[in-house]
Amino acid sequence: MDRLPASVDHDILAHRSIAAIATIRETSGCTVHQALDAYVQRYEELRRDRPGDFRPDSEEHDRSQSTRVAGGAQNP
Repeated sequence: MDRLPASVDHDILAHRSIAAIATIRETSGCTVHQALDAYVQRYEELRRDRPGDFRPDSEEHDRSQSTRVAGGAQNP
């Protein structure tokens, strides 16, 4: 697939999958299945090459908050 717009990477890193797939479809004129394949390929590349750039999703955020509270709470 041709080079994707930078907004696709931004959407993937922010866990906005639908927006990323829609942009891929709009810019390349491909089918949903082709856009999904391109999304998965780019997601895997970003996970491999830029793992620290991913924003925590809501599940990861919830886990980190509960760990912080559980680990930092002290009994009186």
